Amino acid sequence: MSYTHSPYNEVLMMLGGALLAAPIFKRLGLGTILGYLAAGVVIGPILHQIRDGEELLGVAELGVVFLLFLIGLELKPSRLWAMRRDIFGLGIAQVAVTGLALAGLTLAFGLEEWDGALIIGFGLALSSTAFAMQILDERGDINTRYGQRAFSMLLLQDLAIVPLLALIPLLAEQRPEDTTSAFEDFSIAVAAITALLVAGRYLLNPLFQVIARTGAREAMIAAALFVVLAAAMLLQMAGLSMAMGAFLAGVLLADSSYRHELQADVEPFRGILLGLFFMAVGLSLHLDVIFSSWLTILIATPAVMLVKSLVIYGLCRFTGSPHNDAVRIALVLPQGGEFGFVLFTAAAAGGIFSNGLASLLIAVVTISMALTPIAAALSRFLLVEDLEEEIEEDFEGAGADVLMIGFSRFGQIAAQILLAGGREVTVIDHSTDRVRQAASFGFRIYFGDGTRKDVLRAAGIERAKIVAICTQGKGATDRIVDLVQSEYPNATLFVRSYDRIHTLALRAKGVQHDVRETFESALVFGRETLEELGVEPDDAVAISDDIRRRDVARLELQAAEGIAAGRHMLHSKPVKPEPLVKPKKKTQAEADEEEEENAA
Repeated sequence: MSYTHSPYNEVLMMLGGALLAAPIFKRLGLGTILGYLAAGVVIGPILHQIRDGEELLGVAELGVVFLLFLIGLELKPSRLWAMRRDIFGLGIAQVAVTGLALAGLTLAFGLEEWDGALIIGFGLALSSTAFAMQILDERGDINTRYGQRAFSMLLLQDLAIVPLLALIPLLAEQRPEDTTSAFEDFSIAVAAITALLVAGRYLLNPLFQVIARTGAREAMIAAALFVVLAAAMLLQMAGLSMAMGAFLAGVLLADSSYRHELQADVEPFRGILLGLFFMAVGLSLHLDVIFSSWLTILIATPAVMLVKSLVIYGLCRFTGSPHNDAVRIALVLPQGGEFGFVLFTAAAAGGIFSNGLASLLIAVVTISMALTPIAAALSRFLLVEDLEEEIEEDFEGAGADVLMIGFSRFGQIAAQILLAGGREVTVIDHSTDRVRQAASFGFRIYFGDGTRKDVLRAAGIERAKIVAICTQGKGATDRIVDLVQSEYPNATLFVRSYDRIHTLALRAKGVQHDVRETFESALVFGRETLEELGVEPDDAVAISDDIRRRDVARLELQAAEGIAAGRHMLHSKPVKPEPLVKPKKKTQAEADEEEEENAA
């Protein structure tokens, strides 16, 4: 197929590729990132419809810039300060240990001299902020503990590119033209960051306040884009990364009252440009380099990903992450990063190693990016269902009128009612965290698995008058109900049910006492809402009692006739107000009528 260079044709092809590939790969569970990459490979290296992938990659990196700005908006300075140990502790350790390990492997296999091996090792130690953050964003895990630790490492890697680029002239055979000293470069960077901090503190909020008063929606969008790009360009001119500038701008605006407006304005540009970035990576893939060195790449790519994953897993475990979190982080950050492209290109230009080796390294980085969504998806097979360390099951002193199984939010509130009523409660829970947390508040609960007969016996089920099953999951609840009914048929069960269908299933098993975990709280919520709208408290209580009675009646019908029964008892539109109690005062018409009767 002939190549016709037209910006409109290129835009149309890229939008069409994204439209086809992203939903398909999302449907297959591989994520949109791999879909964008595949579309770029097909359009560029295979069909040769777009040949300037490297140029597009430079523009598309703005997607990473906008992504970092939005991430910064979610991180208040106080929260960022709280992450300092992960950023400068775990982050520095990850770059240093991974870089030295990969450099050592490069030297061990004789692939390059020590100076080139050092650049290769530390270049491959950097991960892709765009890929990793997109995966975390799709999963909704950015604000989780493991997501924050992964982000801390990525943030430190963005900072690490500065000294790594400064290292190249020191190692280069032919020193590139550089009119400034290292001290001057450092001073310029500090000055740029200081200027950005001052502008963010004293200029940004007044700027948005003035624009907001005008009511010009398009001016707010233009201002948002200007702030992001200006901060990015300022730090780029100072020798730092554009992404770092955008991130700092976002952090400075995190406490602003315009944060949500800015987020809504920038989000569409972020999504489009980030998708373009992934497609540009696919477009810039050199298939000829891959085919000519396929064996090297076939060995090097998984080796790099394996080494990075093992180092990251080990460091995360060493610094306190549980197994599951360490696995997730290790398999989200095994790829090479965008800054690897910059570092390897600069190293080749400085004569540290050849252009051919730089192309091969870039191919390794690109392919590792393409494999990242698959690696992240495979992490679920390495997760352990119950990671909590075992505590010795000690039931000394157990045995009370009520045996409660499960001490999560529901059980804690229920236990308060029982204790306030002067009743002894024996509580068992399989979570070591909850056992310790409860102990810190003065509670004595026992560690144990309520699905085991020996645990129930040791906890005093034979002496209990009531067994309160307050576990969270339907599966665990059903297993305990089946066990108690089988082994202790005379026990009276009070069960926390998950939803209406679960309630019907429990009643089919003969459970006489169950409470849906959200039913009563929803009734209170609705009643208080009515009161806020002006309904008298007594009337609101009467209405909620009526809803409770209707619910009980519906459950009886559904237990006998199926889930579809009792629909006529649901309110699907506002009910015409009617007095729920007899009026205490007579109306004027009633008073006139009574007066006429007396006169007659």
